[in-house]
Amino acid sequence: MILFVHGVPDTPELWRPLIAALDLSADAYQAPALPGFGVHIPHGFSATKDSYVSWLVGEMEKLGEPIDLVGHDWGALIVLRAACLRPDLVSSWCVANAVIDAQYRGHRTARAWATPVLGELTMLAMRNTARLEQGLVSGGMPPALAKVEAPHVDKEMRQSILKLYRSAKGLRFEGDWVENLRKLPTRGQVFWGETDPFVELTVAERFARERGVPLHVEKGAGHWACNERAYQFAAVLRAHWSRVG
Repeated sequence: MILFVHGVPDTPELWRPLIAALDLSADAYQAPALPGFGVHIPHGFSATKDSYVSWLVGEMEKLGEPIDLVGHDWGALIVLRAACLRPDLVSSWCVANAVIDAQYRGHRTARAWATPVLGELTMLAMRNTARLEQGLVSGGMPPALAKVEAPHVDKEMRQSILKLYRSAKGLRFEGDWVENLRKLPTRGQVFWGETDPFVELTVAERFARERGVPLHVEKGAGHWACNERAYQFAAVLRAHWSRVG
C-alpha cells in the first residue's frame, strides 16, 4: 500500500498526475487530506506539527501493514517524523522538496506565517482567489494545479497553516524531531526540484548525505516537481521500490 501525504497549501489534488503516471488501481494507494486542508478539522484537533504526525500515524495504523510513504512539502516533514516514531509500519519512504534539517531556518513566507499579526496580515492577501492563484504560479506551482488548489484555501486552511507554522517556529526544527532521525528506516529516497525557491538544494544534499539515501535532482523543476514532473517522479519511485523489495 502506498500512502501519499501532501503539503501546504495543497490538497490531495497534488497527486493526481503522479497517480496517473504510476497507473495505480484504487486499492493500491491512499491520498488523504490533511485535517483543515479541503476537509474539516476534527473536534479538538490542534493543527500543530505533532498533531499532524499523530494523525498520520493513525492513518498508518488503520492500514495495518508496512506502507510505502510518499510526502511533499509539509507532508514530507510529517512522513519523516512518523517514520521515525513507527518504523515498524514503514516499508519505505520517499520525500520531495522538504526534509527535517536543524540548519534550515525557514523561507520568508514561513517566517511571516510564524509571526503573530504579520502572519494574519499575510493571510489577508490569500483571501482573494485570483490573486492567490497568481501568487502560487509565481512561486513555481504549475498553473493547472494552482487553478485547482487556490479555491480550497479557505478560512479553515489559513488558520491551520498559521497554527502549523507557529508550532514549528517557522520551520526551525530541534529536539526530538532532529535527534530521532537516527531511527529513520534506511529504505529511503529524496526527490528534489532543482530550482526550489523555498528550500535550497544544498539542504537536500546535506540530508541525503547524512542519512545515506539516494537523491534525485530534477533539473529545471521547482518546489512542486512531484506534480510538474510526474512521469519522471514515477520512474524514480518505481526504481526506489524495486531496490527495497
